[in-house]
Amino acid sequence: MSVIFKKDVRLGISLPVLQKEWECYHPHEQQEILLQWEKIRGTIPDRISELESIINKKQERLGEETNFEASCQLNLDISELASIINDLWIWYRSNQELSQKVHM
Repeated sequence: MSVIFKKDVRLGISLPVLQKEWECYHPHEQQEILLQWEKIRGTIPDRISELESIINKKQERLGEETNFEASCQLNLDISELASIINDLWIWYRSNQELSQKVHM
């Protein structure tokens, strides 16, 4: 298969790296890619849940933190985690129509 799924460290999931335009892939290759993506896509809600749990713990710490610099760092961490969750939802939703083709 001429598609590599490469681990995105920030998101914590593998993403497809297409070597050519989607339409240039043989339908059989497209099906293989979609099946692999569907497996990865299925892990996104669990990954989001993990990140939400981390955010909740950091928010608890933030509520008790008295050091300004530490509070700023916690806010920064929470903001970055929220950004990752947003990006994961974008990947999850933007490829939903492709994933539906697997089941047709």
